[in-house]
Amino acid sequence: MGLPSKPVTLSVEQIEDLNRRLSNMRHDVNNSLSLMMAALEVVRYKPQMAEKMMATLGDQPPKITQQIAQFSRDFESVFGITK
Repeated sequence: MGLPSKPVTLSVEQIEDLNRRLSNMRHDVNNSLSLMMAALEVVRYKPQMAEKMMATLGDQPPKITQQIAQFSRDFESVFGITK
């Protein structure tokens, strides 16, 4: 991984943008985890719904992974980190 060779200075706007993106990612990940927890609760109390809830459970981990990967790419771009 190629880290910047010199100190990186960020503007207030860049810091605000990163903070906004991080906040959005946290919100989106929390929503996905909440959906997973809700689906598990439905299955706990209504086992006959398990098959229907599997789609919800299966869809969320890739969404979380994509959200974290996008934030990582944005972070690397702002700080000039190369792979």
